[in-house]
Formats: sequence, structure tokens, C-alpha cells
Amino acid sequence: MAFKYGIDRLDLATVNGIADGTIKAELCAEAIARVQQSRSNVEVMAASDKAIYGINTGFGPLCDTQISPAETALLQKNLLITHAVGVGEPIAKPISKLMLITKVHALCQGFSGIRLEVIERMLKFVELDLIPVVPEQGSVGASGDLAPLSHLFLPLIGEGEFWPAGAASTKESVPAIEALRQHGLAPLELQAKEGLALINGTQFILSHGITALTKMQYLLDLADVAGAMSIEGMQGSGSPFRPELHEIRPFAGNIEVAARMRRLFKDSQNMDSHTGCARVQDPYSLRCIPQVHGASRNAFNHLKELVEIEMNSVTDNPIIISAEEALSGGGFHGQPLAMVLDYTSIAAAELGNISDRRCYLLLEGLHGLPRLLTKAGGLNSGMMIPQYTTAALVTENKSLCFPPSADSVPTSMGQEDHVSMGSISGRKLNQILGNLEKILAIELMYAAQAIEFRRPNTCSDLIEQNHAIIRAKVAKLEEDRLLKPDIDAMIKLVKTQALKVNFALN
Repeated sequence: MAFKYGIDRLDLATVNGIADGTIKAELCAEAIARVQQSRSNVEVMAASDKAIYGINTGFGPLCDTQISPAETALLQKNLLITHAVGVGEPIAKPISKLMLITKVHALCQGFSGIRLEVIERMLKFVELDLIPVVPEQGSVGASGDLAPLSHLFLPLIGEGEFWPAGAASTKESVPAIEALRQHGLAPLELQAKEGLALINGTQFILSHGITALTKMQYLLDLADVAGAMSIEGMQGSGSPFRPELHEIRPFAGNIEVAARMRRLFKDSQNMDSHTGCARVQDPYSLRCIPQVHGASRNAFNHLKELVEIEMNSVTDNPIIISAEEALSGGGFHGQPLAMVLDYTSIAAAELGNISDRRCYLLLEGLHGLPRLLTKAGGLNSGMMIPQYTTAALVTENKSLCFPPSADSVPTSMGQEDHVSMGSISGRKLNQILGNLEKILAIELMYAAQAIEFRRPNTCSDLIEQNHAIIRAKVAKLEEDRLLKPDIDAMIKLVKTQALKVNFALN
């Protein structure tokens, strides 16, 4: 059954399925009726003498300047072209596509006053893989993501650029008017309220949040696998993961991580081999994995909850209540997502922080492991230096943890005097996650090397499967060699999500 825009509820799996083409999405009769009724209401307002913001007035500090009915179309065109002032590199093509999909869903709820024709053109862009080019910088995250959404919708009026159809993001973009001509499409002329409905909204922030959640889900699971492999290499204790410890401090994330760790150690000959040894407690980066990884999972769960609310919300302004009432408010303000994106940035950075600590421990030469994970230390530096890379990445992530949502710079001559900066929060979280992929890749390389020194002991089936995946790409280090290709191969395994992280907990 197809997803119905404006009627059905989006969640993370559904929006990604629509984006990758595995879920069919369509307009339905109920959504069309809503859109047409809302449009009819706007047309009544546009023809009246009553000043209604965004329909027959200027914008921002010009909200007290009334526009004649004859000028409403030009007003909407001017809005789009004057607000398209983004700078910097383009965002990834898939993020622009998510912006289109989530904007269509918001508009189809029937509070925005936009014509059906405009929504159908947006869906045609998705169908033809004509995805607009959107610069990454320039949104302050209130009054909506004005600059990026303006760039997203310039192609509707024949301006701006598209990514080439059928291709991933490249440096080569195509002028929108050229691409429209190739597909037999004429530019649209926007009518009353439509430009404002298009560019008022949080879809830039939201789509970065969706992208981050999709990546972070895998990295949370992978961090548990990396931690378990490091514990196997260190011959650490499994006691900190026993359910009794977590039932009396029942944070959901902690309980889930502890259960995952128990499964990762199930039937491990290596873990059984040192039962009853003299070691009393492991360092925190081993012992406190449920508490640290679990806290990051709690943050992830909070972000997912709020992102899924936002996916199904109307975030433009004003909203059309009836032919007599357009209600102005702050539904475009990005703070509800900005704050949790900032908090989740800390959560993602902490996964890297504790991973780097485990890397350091694996090099120390404790508990039967050779220093620097090489038996020929001195002539060979072994795996000494990749930890410098994790240390650099960890510090870079810490520097990215400043919360933009704690800042606000007034805009629009003071009319928009408090803004969320949530667009920066979303971009920053994705940067941190990119660095986290590299940190975990190096920990996994270290842990796989450490496990070699525990042979002939074997680990659990899950750890052995992942060890084999790593060894298919990166050989055991016997003597010094160029490690950059090994690190690159490990990063590719992480980025392509090739390692086994999903499993039943029994």
C-alpha cells in the first residue's frame, strides 16, 4: 500500500524508503481536497482589502506595507529570488531530496494555501530525480530555513540549479531552466501566499536530522561491537554487563547496551578463559560502556522522537484556518529541533571520546598484550600512530560541540529578534558523525589486532564474524607497513555499514 502524503504518518523508516524508492508515495483524494480548500481560502483573502501577512503584505519588517491584488504574483517571485542568498558548498543531493519530500508532506496537510499544481510539480521533480542544488550556509533557523528553502524552490520558477538526474552529488550542476526544457516543463508563476508557504519551514534542519539519525543508528550499534571486541582483546570482565546492575538503574539506553554486550560475549571461549582472574575492575572506558553508550542512545531516542513529530508538522506561517482567518505564529522556529540536535552532537562526540580511550588502552601493553600491538617493538612502531588520528578527531568533535542553539543574532531589523541557528546544529551533528565513523574504524582495527594475540581462544559467533569481515580487508600487522590503506579500508567498511551489528539479544 502506498504512503499517502498529508494523511499517513511519516517515520524514519518511511521517509528513507520514499527517498530511496522502496516505498511508493502519492497524493490521495483527501489530501487533494484539503489543499484545494486551503487554496480557495487564500484566494478569498487575497481579493479582500484586509491586510493579511504574507498574502497581501510585505515580509518581515515590511509586514505593515500592503500589496495590491495585481502585485501578489510578483511579490511571491521577489520573495524567492531575494531570499536565495545561501553560500558555501552544496548540501548532499539526498538531503535536498529529503527536503522536498518532507515539504510536500507538510503542504499536503492543508494549512498552507498553496495550489495543487505547485505540489504536483515538486513531486514531478522527485519522480524525475531533478533535485535542486542547495548551499549549506545561510539559514538562521527561524522564519524557517529561508535561504536553503528558497534555493530548493527556485527551479519552480526556472531559476537556480539541479543536480544531474540519475547521478549522485557532483560538482557539475545543471541550470534549472535548461533541465526543465529537456523534460518539457514550463516554469510556474507563483500566486498569493505560495512563495511564503514554500520557504517558511524547518525542512533544512529536519532533513539534516533525518540524515544524522539514519547514520547514528548504525554507529551506536557499531560502537557496542567495537567496545566488545576491545574487551575481548584486553580480556576484560563481563561482569559490568550483568542485568542485576542495570535493573536497579533502569535507563533504557543502558539496559539495551548491557543486553547487547552480553549477547556479544555469549559462548566466548576467550572470555571464559580468564574467569576468576585476579583483576578486580577494568578502566571506565571498558566497564562503563552501558552508561556512556547508553546515554548516547537515550539522546538518539529523544532526537528520533522529536524529528518524527516535526516530519508530520506544519511549519510555515501564517497558517490558513478558514477564508476569514490566517493565524500568524512561530511554527517555523527551529528551536525544538536545534536544542536536541546540539545535545545529540555531544552524545555522538562522546562515543568517539570513549572509543579513543579504548584505543589508548589497547596500546599500553597490559594483560598479556604486547605494547603498541606488535611483538617486534623498537624496530617497529606497530599501531602507535593511528591513535594520534583518533585523538585529533576527538578534539575536532569536541570543538564542534558548542551549541548554536544557545546563540541568537537578531535579523530582519529586529522583527526576527530570536533565532534558533538550528541549521548549524544539524550540519554540525553530521560532521561529528563523519568523524565518529573514522574513530570507530581505527578502534575496530586495533581490537582485531588485539584478538590475534588471544588465539587459539575464540570469541562469540558475532565477534568472530566481524573479525573475519575485517581480516578480509585488513591483514594482521606482523611488521611495520603503510597503515593508511588499512585505515581507509576500515573506514570504507564502516561507511558502507558492512560490519554485522544487528542481532537478536537471546
